[in-house]
Amino acid sequence: MSTSDLTPVTAPDCLFCRIVAGDLPATIVASTPRVVAFRDIAPKAPLHVLVVPRDHHADIAQLAAADPALLADLVRLAHEVAQSEADGQFRLVFNTGVDAGQSVFHVHAHLLAGARLGWSPG
Repeated sequence: MSTSDLTPVTAPDCLFCRIVAGDLPATIVASTPRVVAFRDIAPKAPLHVLVVPRDHHADIAQLAAADPALLADLVRLAHEVAQSEADGQFRLVFNTGVDAGQSVFHVHAHLLAGARLGWSPG
């Protein structure tokens, strides 16, 4: 919910806004009044969960500038999911921009865990 008026800030054509609203199916893992975590449909790790704010922000930089407390809530929920499903060990990835791999322009964290993760950003 937005901090100013409790009305969610949404974009009508946004895939993740539609998932958060319940208009599209997703396997919800956890949620709070401000953040939702759901399983990625094309997992890249044994545990691959997307953690998104209910409010629409295009990327992590916009979210951090607009609502730092909401960013903290997002990280907190990611940690809670990792605690319950991966012994608290996890990687949290935010892609910002097409060249960085962002394909849905609603800020989302990729929570990756469940195995020893290598490093290959390219």
